[in-house]
Amino acid sequence: MTDIIKLSQARRGDRGVIVEVGGHTHHQANGVELERRLLELGFVEGARVELLHEGLFGRDPIAIRVDDMRVALRRHEAASLTMKRDLA
Repeated sequence: MTDIIKLSQARRGDRGVIVEVGGHTHHQANGVELERRLLELGFVEGARVELLHEGLFGRDPIAIRVDDMRVALRRHEAASLTMKRDLA
């Protein structure tokens, strides 16, 4: 069983696959730049992700495993990524 969520909504231990990069909720020019940076970091469609850690204050930033590497993002940046969550 799976469901679709924004990566910013994920909780520690959630795993899944990136299904969309983009879908900006802020100014378009900034959104295009953010999308480019996320793609460069390996957040591409089909990449396996797992939320490893959440910050103490406001659950921000978050540490994410992307395939075989670890990346830290702010939740507002993670809102530009949509994932299909694996449910056990």
